[in-house]
Amino acid sequence: MKLIIQIPCYNEAQTLTIALDHLPKHIDGIDEIEYLIINDGSRDNTVEVARNWGVNHIVNFKQNQGLAKGFIAGLDGCLRCGADIIVNTDADDQYRGDDIEKIVRPILNGEADIVIGARPIDDTEHFSYIKKKLQHFGSWTVRRASNTTIPDAPSGFRAFSREAAMKLNVVNDYTYTLETIVQAGREKIPITSVPVRTNAELRPSRLFKSIWGYVKKSMLTILRAYVMYKPLKAFSLISVPFIIVGTGIGIRFLYFMARGTSGGHIQSLILGCMLIIIGFLTFVVGILADTIASNRRILQDVQYHVKRIEYGSSEEDIDDSKQKKCV
Repeated sequence: MKLIIQIPCYNEAQTLTIALDHLPKHIDGIDEIEYLIINDGSRDNTVEVARNWGVNHIVNFKQNQGLAKGFIAGLDGCLRCGADIIVNTDADDQYRGDDIEKIVRPILNGEADIVIGARPIDDTEHFSYIKKKLQHFGSWTVRRASNTTIPDAPSGFRAFSREAAMKLNVVNDYTYTLETIVQAGREKIPITSVPVRTNAELRPSRLFKSIWGYVKKSMLTILRAYVMYKPLKAFSLISVPFIIVGTGIGIRFLYFMARGTSGGHIQSLILGCMLIIIGFLTFVVGILADTIASNRRILQDVQYHVKRIEYGSSEEDIDDSKQKKCV
């Protein structure tokens, strides 16, 4: 049983050694532990620090690609290097390395394929009051969209079985944390969470420049993921208000027509017809989107089986043309 711990890095030379030193060297039930960093176009000596420490594998991007693409590239690198379990953590030492054993244990016990480390948000001192409330609200929204019970959706501290890693896809360029939970919930991938601890803040978060910018991007990510995995329901919910209002206006016009006073209400009739047409067209778009979603699920299934063939061996080199390298 091989565990590979991956760490996305962008100019992390100052904190990377601290995070690496706190990672476990042995876990009961794990035969081999290796370490992988995703160098997301760093301009400092992050790679040199990683190599000097003894990191086993390095995935390189020549320029910054963002957290989401780096995460998927890391999963690909770990799978190619024969990982049975993959743990994703941060280079700023936000999460306690000792808790890696806690988040891999449900996978080792066969209880889940994805495990999210739930931070003590209310007890985290460097989180502002607004950030704490927004974190809770965002997690609640993700739970509603994904039909899961994950209490800390934005947490990047998580473990994946080999099977789950081969099934995951991330299409947005912002972050993987929210979309992967929605995907797991909608695709019935067994997912759970365990409480974890956090360390003192070493540097400010680089994921967002402002709280409201983070909220806006996160809500768009959740909405996009929900529409992607439940398009018919999403577009039906949008179409219903238009159809109801349009029908109400039409009934109102028929009432006036029955009384012989419909002459001054032609504008209402036109508005009602327009609203009904908009609602109907929105519903049709939902049907088309649902058909596309069905095709996407077929493609995902094909991709999964291709990955099972491609990652069948325990160790393979990563294609340099994809800017990934297993060293």
